[in-house]
Amino acid sequence: MRSIKTVDRERMAQLCHALSDETRLQLLELLTGGEQCVCDLTDALKTGQSRLSFHLKTLKDAGLLTDRRDGRWVYYALKQEVIEELDELVDSLKSKARAVGRQTQSCD
Repeated sequence: MRSIKTVDRERMAQLCHALSDETRLQLLELLTGGEQCVCDLTDALKTGQSRLSFHLKTLKDAGLLTDRRDGRWVYYALKQEVIEELDELVDSLKSKARAVGRQTQSCD
């Protein structure tokens, strides 16, 4: 497990920004079932394609998604290695929090 000091904080800020919207979290949740066409995502979220495109672009720019074009449709999928990167960050934070929780600190 990596130390929080070795984590690229700028990268983590980018990932956290991408995850800071309910619609984007819903998209990630939908994509845990595998690759999906943008038309299916639009139907599932009952939202307009332009709004959805904005959120998909944010997730893709953060590296959370891959896309591929098949004819006129675009298919999106989660990028597993980035999900694992997030998992490592959370594990690192939990580890640090546990260590601090065991220490007694006082202000003098």
